[in-house]
Amino acid sequence: MIHGNSSCKEVFRNQYDGAIGRDYRCIAMDLPGHGASDDAADPERTYWMPGYAEAAMQVMEHLDIPAYAVLGWSLGGHIGLEMIGRTDAVTRLMISGTPPFEMTKDSVDRAFRDTPHMHLAGQRDFSAQDVTDYARSTCGENAPQEAFLHEAVARTDGRARERMIDRITDAAAVDQRRAAAKANIPLAIVNGEEDAFIDNDYIAAISYDNLWEGQVHRMVGIGHAPFWEVPELFDPILRRFLG
Repeated sequence: MIHGNSSCKEVFRNQYDGAIGRDYRCIAMDLPGHGASDDAADPERTYWMPGYAEAAMQVMEHLDIPAYAVLGWSLGGHIGLEMIGRTDAVTRLMISGTPPFEMTKDSVDRAFRDTPHMHLAGQRDFSAQDVTDYARSTCGENAPQEAFLHEAVARTDGRARERMIDRITDAAAVDQRRAAAKANIPLAIVNGEEDAFIDNDYIAAISYDNLWEGQVHRMVGIGHAPFWEVPELFDPILRRFLG
């Protein structure tokens, strides 16, 4: 389970502490510069999609787990797409709040919505109001607003946001749209219809070779983090996918 920009592993708490966690071995990590993880020793190497993907793969190698499914939220979904372009260890991938973009600025602009708090995704320094705004937007306006979500935003190394956005179309990274369209493993996409950051129509218009259940799942009235906002609706979909 790979969390989003300026979040932490506890955002998946409902899954790994719930019925999903009782039936599956769930591994949630804090990305470098986030949560309980240290800031990156080498920010230029680590704070972008390939660096995060390498960190996630190293965690699984260290745990001696040769094959695993990935649930990636927002930035975590982009990391998952990066991983399937770099390793055969990922057996299936579910992404949520993650628009697979081509490596051009135009594609990135079409994949994401120009909403009031979108600029914060790449802003290094946050005021107290920025922390509140970003936490509320990323979790969804109607989602539970627990203190740890705001603390995670405030804790995040601002260089992680800045460098990730600065290198989002770097040619050394995996082409996200191609990785999603040509995935040779089952790819599930589960988004909130009211997601404040992504363009759901852009995502639905992509032609996928291996889209699970043949559709992009769009949860009506739900924001950017459906697994957190409505786990009672999200978890049955995740269970079906894992099964």
